Amino acid sequence: MKQKSVAITVTSGKGGVGKSTTVASVGLALAKLGRKVCVMDTDIGLRKLDLMLGLENRIVYDLLDVVEGTSKLRQSLVRHKEYDNLALLPAAQTRYKEEVTPAQVKQLVDELREEFEFILIDSPAGIEGGFRNAIAPADQAILVVNPEIPSVRDSDRVIGLLESANLDQIDLVVNRVQPGMVKDGDMLSVERVQNHLAINLVGIVPEDRRIIRSSNTGEPVVLDDKSMAGQAFDNIARRLNGEDIPFIELEEPTLISRIKRIFHIA
Repeated sequence: MKQKSVAITVTSGKGGVGKSTTVASVGLALAKLGRKVCVMDTDIGLRKLDLMLGLENRIVYDLLDVVEGTSKLRQSLVRHKEYDNLALLPAAQTRYKEEVTPAQVKQLVDELREEFEFILIDSPAGIEGGFRNAIAPADQAILVVNPEIPSVRDSDRVIGLLESANLDQIDLVVNRVQPGMVKDGDMLSVERVQNHLAINLVGIVPEDRRIIRSSNTGEPVVLDDKSMAGQAFDNIARRLNGEDIPFIELEEPTLISRIKRIFHIA
């Protein structure tokens, strides 16, 4: 029996919160689990998923080429170099969001459903036309939020728009969490963010310098065994895949807790 396909829009209220990093990392993590995944960049004019996956030199056609009939959908899909079950549908880099409509994006996603089990749609920041394009074909959404008041406040509005678009399942990823700043009261706790937004928590991702390296090298942090952020994204993928995975402990370890871990003391 054919696995039902699910289209998930990854969105946010403001830019710079880690949406594209989430799409690239979770998409690759799902592919590592053996699922057929397409990551779709709808940020026309400002594409970056290709850079994050190390595929920028392999793009010939893009999303708008398919819409305009310049290429077939299969021609525009760029396969990952290591995981052939992961494909990228890139955005056009020199065009405008207004050149594609929600109905056209929905038609594209309907075609992608024939081959892929997961379609992750990277939405542009904000709530303009690009946002409407990105949510039109979605079955559910992931809202990426930083634990700071401007990000949380903007996300409130986005949740309202997602709900008005009849997206009943909206999951929360709290990204770039710094336990030390939370402890000092300089950053919102995950609990405060979740309580304010009142949606299901699917991921807590710590601040991690390795993400900067991964963005520059085109290797998502899920390929780095030493990255806590990579482990967090891996866990998000496993939850989306139906597994019951506990959230990783982000508290900075004390000397006593380190000793207990070394000697396996409960």
